[in-house]
Amino acid sequence: MNLAAAIEARLSPVPSPRTAAHSGTPARVLEAHGVTLGYAGAAAVLEDFSLYLAEGEILALLGPSGVGKSSLLRVLAGLQPPLAGQVHIRGRELDGPDPRLGFVFQDPCLLPWLDLEENVAFGLDFRHQPRLSLETRRQRVQQAIDEVGLTAARHRFPSELSGGMAQRTALARSLARAPEILLLDEPFAALDEITRAQMQTLLLDVTARHRAAAILVTHDIDEALLLADRIVLVGGQPGCVVGQWQPQPAQPRDITDPQLAAQRVQILQALRSAFPSSSSPAKDHAA
Repeated sequence: MNLAAAIEARLSPVPSPRTAAHSGTPARVLEAHGVTLGYAGAAAVLEDFSLYLAEGEILALLGPSGVGKSSLLRVLAGLQPPLAGQVHIRGRELDGPDPRLGFVFQDPCLLPWLDLEENVAFGLDFRHQPRLSLETRRQRVQQAIDEVGLTAARHRFPSELSGGMAQRTALARSLARAPEILLLDEPFAALDEITRAQMQTLLLDVTARHRAAAILVTHDIDEALLLADRIVLVGGQPGCVVGQWQPQPAQPRDITDPQLAAQRVQILQALRSAFPSSSSPAKDHAA
């Protein structure tokens, strides 16, 4: 499936937040209220930070390194408690890892002594996961591997995988949990441009197929403009929302579209305004 087709598949039947006026407002699947996050002896990284994610939405969190994006993602995943505030999934407070959440790290975090299939299955029997029969577990693992196009490599070990294959394996590991929400922490940052484009297409495809919402942490403005239904720019000390955009035009998008180019300029200007002392707040294609 090419990128345009993946984008089109994502638009139906799950309504995009941009079409809410015509199809009703999508429910909020995840909400963070008044989150404060910091470390002993240091100033708060985030303070009174609030955010929401709607059904079927891909939300991009954009901002420079050190502003708290990855820390926020760990809080949203239930992996790290905030100093203050709450996170809710469909109205219920999150108090730890939840099977409705799938996390994809920047590093694939594959266990070298397990083959690809075993890495995808790893964690399905953790305490916070629902109990699955052996057959259901096998089916989930095989389906996830098939979805990311690694069926022929399912018995390879991590040392035998390319960077792109390793990241596909990490994505399959999350998909095997059948999550409602994917949390992705710069998962494509270390990949070459061609592999990165393939993974972007794959992300659009699998979120459409699984009817999953997603929060994507990225430094790449073009990636955010291409993939996201909504972009949230995080800045300041402590971190706060300094800007939001809904990329235009409607999908499918071409990154060379003049409207996207104009929004790119707006984001770069917002970055420079939020970090005036930085000598290089954003690269030509990444922030």
